[in-house]
Amino acid sequence: MSYKIVVDSCCELPEKYKKDSRFEIIPLGLEVGDYQIMDDENFDQKEFLAKVAAYSGCPKSSCPSPERYRESYHCDADNIYVVTLSSKLSGSHNSAVLGKSLYHEKYGDKNIYICDSESASCGETQIALRAMELEESGHSFDEIVKILEVFRDEMSTYFVLDNLETLRKNGRLTGVKALVASTLSIKPVMGADKGTIVQRGQAIGIKKGLAKLAELAAKEVVKPEEKVLMITHCNCPERAEQIKNMILEKIKVKDVVVMDTAGISSMYANDGGIIVTI
Repeated sequence: MSYKIVVDSCCELPEKYKKDSRFEIIPLGLEVGDYQIMDDENFDQKEFLAKVAAYSGCPKSSCPSPERYRESYHCDADNIYVVTLSSKLSGSHNSAVLGKSLYHEKYGDKNIYICDSESASCGETQIALRAMELEESGHSFDEIVKILEVFRDEMSTYFVLDNLETLRKNGRLTGVKALVASTLSIKPVMGADKGTIVQRGQAIGIKKGLAKLAELAAKEVVKPEEKVLMITHCNCPERAEQIKNMILEKIKVKDVVVMDTAGISSMYANDGGIIVTI
């Protein structure tokens, strides 16, 4: 049976899949004061980060409409898999669910599975590529849904950012009860708990922060030889290489994928941010 994988634009896809007809990326909106753009193929990270750096306020994002999702489901594919940002962080998941209801009302029945990634960025990528892998290996829709939910629950997300202010000002750190000051050189090591951002540790300086992240990732992963290590970085390929090497010194994995952040991830991770999923 034919299939399609729909993701919101917080999901970074490897370059070879960005124009693959099996995938559709639904863009979120980005707003930095009067500067408003869509997070699509025209996103210019360098320009965007410069706008953010020059802006005294807080950049914001807007989620896609349910109608936009509905129309993405209206295609020839028999099976639709949708992967969204954590529902604790964005309205994108709710729009995708409402879009499914609107689709059924207008077009009738279809297999549509909407997965709350309980993550973001490369966490969404992990689930999207796993769905593709399962479809290509001949699993049924119902089997894939069950496997993806277990896969999502076993996946871990970690990140270290130079700047947490965008997350803080946009109310995305409500799950963090005692966040250390983002001043000086203290770097919180953050993670996800069922889609809510939590603090997992802290370190002095970015290098020690990355080392702490690597330690946690290596310690907590189950059957690493079966897992793909995914790293997204916001304009800092050298840091991405550092964290990759730190983790691979501790464990062996099936594969490694390193990507630069698109718009939404760039907004929240800020310049120099590192996100890891495994």
